[in-house]
Amino acid sequence: MDETTKQVQELYDQLMPMLLEYGESIVSAILILIIGYWIAGRLGSATRKLLDKQKRLDATVKPLIASIVKYTIVIITVIAVLGRFGVQTASIIAVLGAAGLAVGLALQGTLQNIAAGIMLLALRPLKVGEYVQAGSLGGTVEEIGLFTTTLTTADGVYVSAPNSALWNQAITNYSRNATRRLDFEVGISYGDDIGKAQEALMVLMAGDPRIKDDPAPMTMVTALADSSVNINLRCWVATADFWAVKWDIQKGAKRVVEEAGCTIPFPQRDLHMIQQAAD
Repeated sequence: MDETTKQVQELYDQLMPMLLEYGESIVSAILILIIGYWIAGRLGSATRKLLDKQKRLDATVKPLIASIVKYTIVIITVIAVLGRFGVQTASIIAVLGAAGLAVGLALQGTLQNIAAGIMLLALRPLKVGEYVQAGSLGGTVEEIGLFTTTLTTADGVYVSAPNSALWNQAITNYSRNATRRLDFEVGISYGDDIGKAQEALMVLMAGDPRIKDDPAPMTMVTALADSSVNINLRCWVATADFWAVKWDIQKGAKRVVEEAGCTIPFPQRDLHMIQQAAD
């Protein structure tokens, strides 16, 4: 055996045990990652299904709990993989702390979203199923997650908004209160009898069982406009009935006003022609 072959053989004898050892670690680490991520996904889904069966638990916090369970398994999986390569737990914690600080500085916006999500869940200005408006964002709340809140607009459009975008805005919640006040304006001609028009509109509201008796419905003259005398209808309804009542009142108001002998004028303008005498 020549010198070169002897050196190759020695190198082979030295490397093979190392390759076998690290190869086994790499293969086992890959298997741990695959199994860990699979368990995390399945356990997260199972947790969500289990929470959905709990009727007493607020639907707003269910996605958050499921996400925490999932990411906890993912973190444990990553630590187990690092452990396969001989990394000590104390070192892992130190590395995670340093990495967390670096990532936190780099992803301040993401951390703001997490903090905003926690505040939204703690203070509850909105819940799943409620219709809210925050700045230019508006829709029915579908889910509040760690980073984003999912909304569905009135015309069925999916919206995923960062939690901070909601938290940093004044939130108008149209579903939170049990009742809402409905205001609707009807214009009649200046020559019409205002009392008859108001009486007809009061009868219209009194005949709708969805309109609350307390506070009592009322009408008032709100403006002497350019082409009409404007009468305002004011009543209180259940929040769930708001739009249905509004549409029915709009339709019925025209009918009862005309039956009372009044007219709903359209905008018009009188022109006076001044003719100068010929020289």
